[in-house]
Amino acid sequence: MQKITTFLWYDGRAEEAATFYTSLFRDSRITKVARYPDTEAGEPGAVMTVEFELDGRPYAALNGGPHFHFTEAVSLMVECDDQQEVDRLWAALTADGGEESQCGWLKDRFGLSWQITPRVLLDLVGGEDRARATRVMNAMMTMRKIEIQPLLDAAEG
Repeated sequence: MQKITTFLWYDGRAEEAATFYTSLFRDSRITKVARYPDTEAGEPGAVMTVEFELDGRPYAALNGGPHFHFTEAVSLMVECDDQQEVDRLWAALTADGGEESQCGWLKDRFGLSWQITPRVLLDLVGGEDRARATRVMNAMMTMRKIEIQPLLDAAEG
């Protein structure tokens, strides 16, 4: 059976990133750490790859060097149940050098982009009432971190 794993490239901070991410989400853990052998590819004994799970989904992180960097073209979207979860993840992921963006997007201190999205937003914009969806989208477009109550207020008109 095939398994698809998101593979992330870091410049020497793969294990730090995996440790941080697994501390934020339930059902998360580091499953394997592989070290560079005695070759020219990396410093012998240094962490080469880290395999980990976030909420039960597999990821791998490589210490590949400074050659490639993350862009906003790829992000991890987290559906949150409530404002408390949005606030907790937003604060943790923007801490220590992370950057806020617009509409629930941010970059963490490693440069990886995330979308911290309340599930209610997806429900409100995906419903049959297009006028309500437009009001909610317009409200969301003014936000950095998504605030649920203003979305609900916009939905009511």
